Amino acid sequence: MNTALAIAEQRIRGFSKQRSATQHERMFFSGMAAALVLATLVGFAPSYYFKAHFEAPPPLTPMLHLHGLVMSAWMVLLIAQTSLVAAGRTDIHRRLGVVGVVLAVAIIILGPAVAITRARQGLFCVPCGPPLAALAVPLATAVVFPVLFVAAMWLRKRVDAHKRLLLIATIEFVTAAVGRIPAIHLPGLPSGTMYAATDLFLVAIAVYDLVALKRLHPATLAGGSLLVGSQLAREAIKNSPTWLAFAAWVTT
Repeated sequence: MNTALAIAEQRIRGFSKQRSATQHERMFFSGMAAALVLATLVGFAPSYYFKAHFEAPPPLTPMLHLHGLVMSAWMVLLIAQTSLVAAGRTDIHRRLGVVGVVLAVAIIILGPAVAITRARQGLFCVPCGPPLAALAVPLATAVVFPVLFVAAMWLRKRVDAHKRLLLIATIEFVTAAVGRIPAIHLPGLPSGTMYAATDLFLVAIAVYDLVALKRLHPATLAGGSLLVGSQLAREAIKNSPTWLAFAAWVTT
């Protein structure tokens, strides 16, 4: 009898511990989604979201409006999806996955198109540096984001990997928002500060893994390595004659 009670108590404690860990996990990923949305709002407030309150010429073109709408929809969907998982509505979460695929395709098409058009006009991300050099950021995103997104969808039944890869994919294009925050470009800061600030989101995922799992999750390690490796590559090539010649070619 005592043995049976002990086993029952142990199972109850194990269930309670597992439930608590699940709640913490849902809170973390919901919080990460909210933080990424906040970074996007701050970065694009002067040039898009609250443009009317800032002196931010030139006027927005229809393509920029479409691009902004698609990117905003992705961030809203990210909040919705993490909230649905936290609420236990994974059935709706799965149905909305189709919307995510459509938005991802639109992002992959519109991102480079907008960047090339703006660079051609000499207007692309002026705070980030000369347009042709800065073009390395979005054109690399056009490669890194699809890889991370396709991997996330391929592993959608591996929920732990799926959600980490989607967060890292979002971190990739949130780089553009972080790069527009004025504090990132204060005098004396190195050119890679934009990436270092963006990678704080990746560090948060890694810290969570180490606390919750006692190790880095393979998806965090693989996705994070791709993200950071691409950032180092962008910094290495952006001012090279080869890259500048290529950027000049695609913008002519």
